[in-house]
Amino acid sequence: MSEITVPLLDLKAQYAPIREEIRAAIDEVCDAQWFVLGPNVTALEEELAAYTGAKHAIGCGSGSDAILLALMALDIGCNGGHNGRVLCPSYTFFATGGSTARLGAFPVYVDIDPVTYNMDPEKTREAARNTENLAAIMPVHLFGQCVDMTVYREIADEFGVPLIEDAAQAIGSKDETGAMAGTRGDAGCFSFFPSKNLGGFGEGGLVTTNDDETAHRLKLLRVHGMEPKYYHAMLGLNSRLDAIQAAVLRVKLRSLEAWHEGRRANAAFYDKAFADAGARTTATPLGAGGDLPLRTPAPAVDGARHIYNQYVIRVPADLRDDLRAHLGSKNIGTEVYYPVPLHMQACFAWLNQPEGTLPESEAAARETIALPVYPELTDEQKQHVVDSVVGYLRDHAGSTSVRGGVAGSAAG
Repeated sequence: MSEITVPLLDLKAQYAPIREEIRAAIDEVCDAQWFVLGPNVTALEEELAAYTGAKHAIGCGSGSDAILLALMALDIGCNGGHNGRVLCPSYTFFATGGSTARLGAFPVYVDIDPVTYNMDPEKTREAARNTENLAAIMPVHLFGQCVDMTVYREIADEFGVPLIEDAAQAIGSKDETGAMAGTRGDAGCFSFFPSKNLGGFGEGGLVTTNDDETAHRLKLLRVHGMEPKYYHAMLGLNSRLDAIQAAVLRVKLRSLEAWHEGRRANAAFYDKAFADAGARTTATPLGAGGDLPLRTPAPAVDGARHIYNQYVIRVPADLRDDLRAHLGSKNIGTEVYYPVPLHMQACFAWLNQPEGTLPESEAAARETIALPVYPELTDEQKQHVVDSVVGYLRDHAGSTSVRGGVAGSAAG
C-alpha cells in the first residue's frame, strides 16, 4: 500500500489558509443575528455580478433551485407553458433534468460531443426542429468548460425560446468570446455545493441574468412569490440563501482566481505527463499517434477558459472499473461522473428514450474517470496519480480493448 494519499478533493487543505478570515466572517453574522438574506447576501450578489459580468445575480438555496427558479421566472412549467419541452444533455448531474420535470415540463435529452462532453450543438439544432412545444434550451457547461455560446445563442434565437445556462460547474469559465459563463443566456444557474470551485459550507446557489424583469421575478419567486409581505402574485418557493453561506463565499471569492489557475496548472501537469507516456486528447482522431489506452481532456478553444471543476480521463470500458479499483489501492480518490445517463434513469423511463438512443452519452458513462485536480495538490501527489494510471494501463496493454484502440466511440 502506497504511503502517498491523494483524495479526490481535500477541502481541509483549502480551508487551512483562510480559516481565520472565515471564522471572523461567521462571527460577524452570529453577532448581527441576521441569518437569511440580508446585507451579506446582497453584498455577495453584487460581488458575483461584478465578477461574472452579469447585470444581476440572485442568490438562492441550491444549484438545483437555481434551475427551478430560472425555469419558473421564464414561465416554463408550472407558472406557464405546461408540458413544454426543454432540450438538455443526458450526460450531466440529475438536477438538470430533474428540476425540469419537477415543474411539469418535459426534458428532451440530446447527445453530447465526445470531444468536450458538452451537449452537441448540431444535434441540439436537429432536436429543436423535431420537438413540438419547445419551451427552452438548457446546455450544461460540463466539468468547467463552456459550450459554444455563440452557436447556442443562434439556435435559441432561431427557434424563439429562452437559453438557460446550467453553469453549476463553471463559475469563472469563459466561452469562445471570452465572456464568463452565465452571461450570454437568458439566465445562468450556479451551484455553491462544497465540491465546486467556489463552494460554501453547505447548500447554496445563484441565478444570473441581464434582464431587469427576469431578475425581479427571480427575487419574488425565491420567497414564495411574495410582494409585499404575505401577498403572493405568483407561485414561488422557499429558496433563500443563508447569510452564513454568503459570508463564507465572500471570503472564498477573493481566492477564486488563484484556485482556478491552480487547477489549470495541475491539468497542464497531467496533460504533459500523460502525453509523454503516449496518451492522446479526446480531440485526437483514433489511430493518430500515442500508444497508451488513455484520452485526456481536449484543451479549450482559443479565447475560452476551462476551469477544471473536474479533470476527466477516458479509458476502454472494460478497464475502467478495474483501473478505479487499482487507484483506490494506491490511496488515490476517483469518481465516475456520471455512471448512468439521465435518459437511462428509471425515473425517466416515461420519456421513452431507452438505452441506445444517445450512444455518445452512454459511451462516456462507461469510459470516464475523474482524477484529483484541486489546486492544493503537490507535485509528488500528481506524479503518484500519473505513475499509478500509466503503470496500470501499460500492464494491461495486451487486452483486446487496448489493441483495438482507446475508447472506440470517441471522436475520430
